[in-house]
Amino acid sequence: MTVASTLIILIVALILSVVIAPFAIPMLTRWKFGQSIREEGPQSHMKKAGTPTMGGVIFTISILLTTLILGVIYGFFTVQTTILLLVFIGFGIIGFLDDGLKVIFKRNLGLTSLQKLLGQIGIAIVAYLLLQMSESFEPTLSLFGLTVDVGIFYIAFLIFWLVGFSNAVNLTDGLDGLAAGTSSIAFAAFGIIATLQEQADVALFAFAVTGALLGFLLFNAKPAKVFMGDTGSLALGGALAMLSVLTKTEFLLLLIGLVFVVETLSVIIQVSYYKKTKKRIFRMSPIHHHFEEGGWSEWKVVLVFWAVGLVVAIIGVLVEAL
Repeated sequence: MTVASTLIILIVALILSVVIAPFAIPMLTRWKFGQSIREEGPQSHMKKAGTPTMGGVIFTISILLTTLILGVIYGFFTVQTTILLLVFIGFGIIGFLDDGLKVIFKRNLGLTSLQKLLGQIGIAIVAYLLLQMSESFEPTLSLFGLTVDVGIFYIAFLIFWLVGFSNAVNLTDGLDGLAAGTSSIAFAAFGIIATLQEQADVALFAFAVTGALLGFLLFNAKPAKVFMGDTGSLALGGALAMLSVLTKTEFLLLLIGLVFVVETLSVIIQVSYYKKTKKRIFRMSPIHHHFEEGGWSEWKVVLVFWAVGLVVAIIGVLVEAL
């Protein structure tokens, strides 16, 4: 993957998002695909009710077109590209159904947790079967230089990893531009890692996502004209986890995706502690709401989280490079 081809991928994906958004946003508004705001959330967010959601379709179309067209042109379309698109689109469809039900019934709950989980597990299993077709795949996990062959148990890890990170990005998607910005940084990091590993097919997808999200951010940054919804967040989380699998940097994702990890842990800690003590550790979870309730402006929270995401992404790339 050359610098020139990387720039072309980023620019094409970005332009496609920018071109698609002005058509998609009015359409989502016309179809009354407005966001429902949870009553227990920050009161300042109530004014966002009705903002078009399901905006993940904008960058999904951009990513799909960029990956397919440039993948064929550059000759980078492989089994690994197919796996990435399968996970990305599959998790996106689950999110799309979830968002659709929320809109139809005018509530903040769509699919049940079990329904989403079964769908995610099914996609993870298909992804595992496709991985067996990749000559370079090995069912191993590495940490601190120690590599362990886990054999058939890798499928259990894959399910946990894809489901876990898809939901982690979903939890992060609570402020204008937060999930899109932190995700674009993380995908760019994995694009660089894939390039260092000479996996051009994987890098193509990663940079396509980065470019598409940067274009989407023009409409999703505060004040957001559109939200990505579960359509986008579940797809991004699943694809991010899959990138770590294909680059064999699974546990490095815990560093590069630190913002998503902390967001998830804040919810787990809050719920667990409250069940035992009926008291809260955080003012509100996920943790981005904790800072909001503490007086930080939405922009400040987003910029600080972007900065943290950028720092850990740089460290993660350096760790892999060295």
